[in-house]
Amino acid sequence: MRDQLRRYSRPAFGLAIAALVAASTFASGCGSNTSAAAAPKPEPLSIDTVAVESRPIDRFLRVTGSLLADEQAELGAETTGRVVSTPVERGAHVAQGALIIGVSPAETSAQLQEAEANAGQLEARLGLGPGEPFDSKRVPDVMNAKASLEWAEADFKRIGSLLDQKVVSQAEYDQKRTAVEAARQQYQVAQNVAGQSYRQLEAARARVTLAKKSVADTSIRSPFAGLVAERLVSIGDYVTKGTRVATIVRIDPIRVELTVPEQSVSLVKVGQPVKLTVDAYPGEAFPATVRFVSPSLKTDQRALTVEAIAKNADGRLKPGLFATASIQRPESAPALLAPAASVETTAGTSRVYVVKGDKVEERIVTLGETVGPQVEITSGLEKGDVVAAEPKGLTDGVAVRKK
Repeated sequence: MRDQLRRYSRPAFGLAIAALVAASTFASGCGSNTSAAAAPKPEPLSIDTVAVESRPIDRFLRVTGSLLADEQAELGAETTGRVVSTPVERGAHVAQGALIIGVSPAETSAQLQEAEANAGQLEARLGLGPGEPFDSKRVPDVMNAKASLEWAEADFKRIGSLLDQKVVSQAEYDQKRTAVEAARQQYQVAQNVAGQSYRQLEAARARVTLAKKSVADTSIRSPFAGLVAERLVSIGDYVTKGTRVATIVRIDPIRVELTVPEQSVSLVKVGQPVKLTVDAYPGEAFPATVRFVSPSLKTDQRALTVEAIAKNADGRLKPGLFATASIQRPESAPALLAPAASVETTAGTSRVYVVKGDKVEERIVTLGETVGPQVEITSGLEKGDVVAAEPKGLTDGVAVRKK
């Protein structure tokens, strides 16, 4: 009896297990279909789009350099003496010829008076007035010698006629002839002395000129309009010839010295427009113009020195600042342009999203020149591509629809 029960219970138990498994599988299958049917399909993103355009743009050569003062003068003392005035301070604006440092003129003024006295004495001896040209025949000593010669010649002529009449002796005639020769020699000597005196006068006048310069040198003046960058002496300091006393700079306009690589030498010419940028004023460009192109390259750098000049009326650009310059190339070339806002740059990689049907496709791009609100795309896009105007919230393959 027990064996019969065992025979009948095993198949029944197996059928029960199979029925349970089937029921479980059916139930799970029904639940899966229900979940799939219940999941909603995501809505496409509404975006603005813009077509990539192709047009010629200006090309720029980007180089670096440093800002320099347009003029810079290291002023030094031209005479020896004690500083008696310092009317300017560092940073002061000065006009051309403005007094920077004053040195005591006491010694140089005395030397000038002495030189003028010596010159005046010689002028009086020569009978010259102020500005009157020299004429040896008008010198008093020469005029006296000439008068003596003329009197001796007249007396000799009279003696000659008397000798013919046998009124005077031959000895008296010979004496008068000798007197004429002596007078003539005195006249010649007087002319030579007058010439020597005039040369002495010229030397005396030269000493007057030097003395006047020494007096003028006691006032150290600005050679051009600019700024006082340094003042190195104070009242009471004793200076000698060559002592540095001040530095004057002119920074309007301001110069920038640029280094152009050898392969780009042919792209730079005098008169080309330049845009300068400096770290001190981020996002701001200063217009300049190429003023000088070196006739030779620096052999140690294989580079060309180029100088540009920029207006700097407000003085914001300072000598010594590092500058980046964009020099406009003479030629223009077509370029693919897209809005700068459509480009997303992360970790140095730039990408845009191209609209393909109802989805967007991520493209890695390479950027070139910036042209206002647009940027040049040198690789990754083709003419006619339509891109999302803003990449925010987009990923590769996401569904979109145009607004």
